[in-house]
Amino acid sequence: MFGFIAEAFEKGGANMFVILGIAVFMFAIIIERLVVLYFQANVDKDDFMRKLTKYILVGDLRNAIKLCSMSKFPMAKILHAGLTKAKESDAAVQAAMDEAALREIPKIEKRIGFLAVIGNVGVLAGLLGTIFGLIASFAAAANAEAASKATQLADGISEAMFNTAFGLAVAITASIFYAFYQAKSQSLVDTINEGTVTTLNLITANRDKFDDKVSE
Repeated sequence: MFGFIAEAFEKGGANMFVILGIAVFMFAIIIERLVVLYFQANVDKDDFMRKLTKYILVGDLRNAIKLCSMSKFPMAKILHAGLTKAKESDAAVQAAMDEAALREIPKIEKRIGFLAVIGNVGVLAGLLGTIFGLIASFAAAANAEAASKATQLADGISEAMFNTAFGLAVAITASIFYAFYQAKSQSLVDTINEGTVTTLNLITANRDKFDDKVSE
């Protein structure tokens, strides 16, 4: 495997390093988004909402706020903003959660779109290398002696095909991860929207129970 890659970079020409740079950038985004989407932003919604609902139903606002403040998930931060306004009007609660959502949701969605761009750029970079390889191939064959024409032509076509293959490999990888991350981010946003609506309804129904006591 590594021998094939070494051969590809040896025969593929300078454009292979352009594709390599694109691939490094792609993998940096893939790893960073993996950490964010599947660890930092991912939450067991059912368990979290079950605990939060229990506190709100008994009017224990302080522990409900504490539960949210202890979590670093975007949904918890958004609900925390709403709960701090729970004794005020529904409009104040909604406004606080909307403001927090404007801060937190972009953190979930950012940089995912770059993967779609990288997918397109990978194809174009591979195509560019293919064209360079073919130009070099035909130029060398035109000026070469008859005995070496076949070799010169083969070397140029080899350069072109290596660029095509690696450009497509980058594009396919970027497109696959873009699809997965786009679906995951949308799922997280849907979870946040559901959580905020549920929490607002709970606050509205139980506002008269809220006091400043901490439940035992």
